[in-house]
Amino acid sequence: MVEWITSDAPVPYDIAVTEMEARANAIARGEAGEAVWLLEHPALYTAGTSARPADLIDPDRFPVFQTRRGGQYTYHGPGQRVAYVMLDLNTRGRDVRAYVQKLEAWVIGALDAFNVHGEIRDGRVGVWVARPEKPPLPDGSPREDKIAAIGVRLRKWVSFHGVSINVEPDLSHFDGIVPCGINGHGVTSLVDLGLPVTMDDLDVALKQRFTTVFGSAEP
Repeated sequence: MVEWITSDAPVPYDIAVTEMEARANAIARGEAGEAVWLLEHPALYTAGTSARPADLIDPDRFPVFQTRRGGQYTYHGPGQRVAYVMLDLNTRGRDVRAYVQKLEAWVIGALDAFNVHGEIRDGRVGVWVARPEKPPLPDGSPREDKIAAIGVRLRKWVSFHGVSINVEPDLSHFDGIVPCGINGHGVTSLVDLGLPVTMDDLDVALKQRFTTVFGSAEP
C-alpha cells in the first residue's frame, strides 16, 4: 500500500528534499513503504539539471534552490499542490519514460474530475490547457497555458520529486522565471480557469485516480 502524507503548513524546500531523500533511501533498503507526500512550499524558485541561467529573470524575487531533479526553472508557492511521489520502480518496471507518462496521465485524470482537459505536448514538459479565448501567438498558433509541472529524480530506481499543480497560486510569481524554459505560452490555475476548486478537492481527485494509473507493485 502506498502511504499518503499531507502537510497542512508550508514546508521549506530544503527540509522537503532532505525528508524525500531519506524516505527514498529507506524504500531502496526495504525499510519503508512507498509514499506520496502532498504539500505546499513557501514562494521559491527551483533550478533543475537543465536550467539555463538566462531563464532566471528576477533572481532576487524569491529564494532560488539548485536541485538535481530533471527539468529547468520552476516556481513553487502557496496555492500550488506539490505531490512528491516516492515509488519503487524495481517492482513497477524500470522504465523512466513510462513512469513520466504515468505521472502525466495521473495529473490529466485528476484535472478531468473538474472538466479540465489537460494535454501534453512534444518538446514541452508538463500538462497544458488550451486557451482559445485568448489571442493567438504571433505565429498564429493557439495559446496554451501550463497548469502542471513535472520533474523527477531516481536513485536505485526509487523515484522522488514529482508534480506540481496550480490550484490558486499568485500567477504573477511566475514572472521571475521562464517556466521550464518555454517562451510564448503562459501559466494558469484551476481558479484562473473559473473553477472554485480547493486544495482538498484536488487531493481527493489525485487519490482516486492514482491506483487507476499506477496500479499495484509486483510482489
